[in-house]
Amino acid sequence: MGLAEADSARQTELRVTGIASVIGAMVLFSINDMTIKFLSGDYALHQVVLVRSLVALAMLLGVIVPLGGGYRMLRTRRLGMHGLRGLCVVVANSAFFAGLAVLPLADAVAIFFISPLLITVLSVVLLGETVGARRWVAVIAGLTGVVVMLRPGSAAFQPAAILPIAAAVAYAMLAILTRKIGGTERAITMAVYIQLVFILVSSAMGLAFGDGRLADGGSGPIAFLFREWVWPPGSDWLVLVALGVANGLAALLVSQAYRLAEAALIAPFEYVAMPLAVFWGIVVFGEWPDGTTWAGIALILGGGLYLFLRDATARRRIAARRPPPAR
Repeated sequence: MGLAEADSARQTELRVTGIASVIGAMVLFSINDMTIKFLSGDYALHQVVLVRSLVALAMLLGVIVPLGGGYRMLRTRRLGMHGLRGLCVVVANSAFFAGLAVLPLADAVAIFFISPLLITVLSVVLLGETVGARRWVAVIAGLTGVVVMLRPGSAAFQPAAILPIAAAVAYAMLAILTRKIGGTERAITMAVYIQLVFILVSSAMGLAFGDGRLADGGSGPIAFLFREWVWPPGSDWLVLVALGVANGLAALLVSQAYRLAEAALIAPFEYVAMPLAVFWGIVVFGEWPDGTTWAGIALILGGGLYLFLRDATARRRIAARRPPPAR
């Protein structure tokens, strides 16, 4: 085998590993979503997040950081940006999981998937990037899918459906901030600081509202956010620790996927989370999407996938026009 063939085979191997990594991450993230929805009737959200983040941080600092280059990678001159990214993730998680307390799992996940469309909009507004007419059509199609799923003005409308939209906006802001600092900061470094922000915010929420005085006594988003913190029984501790391990591994797999292969190849496979959400919703919670929900899902996923595929095609055309390297 010549050098060119060996290099091609190596690239193929890396891409396959990257795809497998992101699919594994989506499986773990979907289990994370399902488990938190399952726990939403018994615990405060920030109590669950605190335990999850402590376990994930222990994994990062105890295993991943030492194997990935050592603790010197945690040094940064952009602490403020890390803090801002962390707050975006906290808002995204809090809004999304609060919505999960009352929304069908598939609906919440589908609405959240407008985040790639919002990233396109914010890249124009905040980064000055240029977007063509076809990409704007994809954005409009995806946003139309959200309106279809929200069903405003009908008896089926749930105000809690606004929460995954807020989560998607915060996640899109996270992506924009990541573009700004991604050239100087490593993925592991960013992951550690995000977990630290989770721990700080969750601890503050527990100290300020852990007595449950702001909870409404029900099972909705407000109760989930401000419910009294309680000491879990032994079986639930195992669930909470497993949740942290799954979240830490998923974050590692996502970082690995985007490290090994191009984002345009990897990103579409994140949509594996959608059928998984439908599966968990049916099997665990008995939530069957109706025809209107399926139509909204199709519009949202269609718009997002078109953006990714369009980006991949554009990148290939640019690469084809570049002159070959000098020999």
